[in-house]
Amino acid sequence: MLEVIKPGLETSIQDYPGRIGYLNLGFPWSSAMDSWSLRLANILVGNDAGAAGLECQFIGPSLKVQRDTVIAVTGADMQAKIDGAEIPMWESIAIGAGQVLEMAFAKTGARGYIAVAGGISSPEFLGSRSTFHKAGVGGMGGHAIQKDQVVPVAQGDGRPGRKVKESARPPIVTDKQWTVDVVRGPNDDWVDDAGHERFLSTQWKLSAKSDRSGFRLEGPDWTFNEKAYDKLPEHGSDPANILDQGYPVGAINLAGQTPIILVNDGPSMGGFINPYTVPQCAFWKLGQAKPGELLSFEAISVDDAQQKARDITALCSEDSIE
Repeated sequence: MLEVIKPGLETSIQDYPGRIGYLNLGFPWSSAMDSWSLRLANILVGNDAGAAGLECQFIGPSLKVQRDTVIAVTGADMQAKIDGAEIPMWESIAIGAGQVLEMAFAKTGARGYIAVAGGISSPEFLGSRSTFHKAGVGGMGGHAIQKDQVVPVAQGDGRPGRKVKESARPPIVTDKQWTVDVVRGPNDDWVDDAGHERFLSTQWKLSAKSDRSGFRLEGPDWTFNEKAYDKLPEHGSDPANILDQGYPVGAINLAGQTPIILVNDGPSMGGFINPYTVPQCAFWKLGQAKPGELLSFEAISVDDAQQKARDITALCSEDSIE
């Protein structure tokens, strides 16, 4: 259905909510980094919100369509065109057999999303089509799409001309500075008051050494409570070491002095403390942040985080379409 002319930079098949319930087997949830944008793209073309689409990272692909269909492009602005003519984002667009959808580099944001009426119909693995690159499962043979592959798409009944209301779109920043929600824990009691204040008052730089497993942050050193030093030997010698434990999705994992946000393809356990956790409601911001941009963190309660996630889900509905 979609012939890959140029693959872009690690363009992959992702769905929502991904591969749930298999962390104990070593398989993370994967899924779209910015699921808000993916879900809205699917709704535009008449799919279920969680259907599989394409996640385009930094540089988008060129794809030849093999039958008439309807598409939508959301998320980062990758200057989408059909046969050289610019097309609007956040809108369902008719595209004919033989036409080419072209995407370039992301002018704003980091990840763009392409939904096609009917949804991508690649094989499922453990209940999801999402690509988990490091294990080689899901997607197209377990990896990002490649030149000359044909991405399968199910039949669908999309309708062109549908638009997402401005108020329902994720507000992707243009000044390279993000404010990201966090909740304290599970190991916040290992860090002293000065360490907490420093973390929440710092603009952390997103390192280029980041991927879908972990987002490394560059900034000042951390300081610790006495319990980080006065501990049993099995906890390890470094103050950030702890006896192996389960990691929550979104944990800010303190590897020595380097905080790493464990994102969609991150590990499920290990021997470092996690003073804070980025909740689901803020993951879309991580998905749209580029290396070199600045992240500030704002502590909120678990109740507030859950309500924000519910608010986003409510926006990913027909009520947001005009």
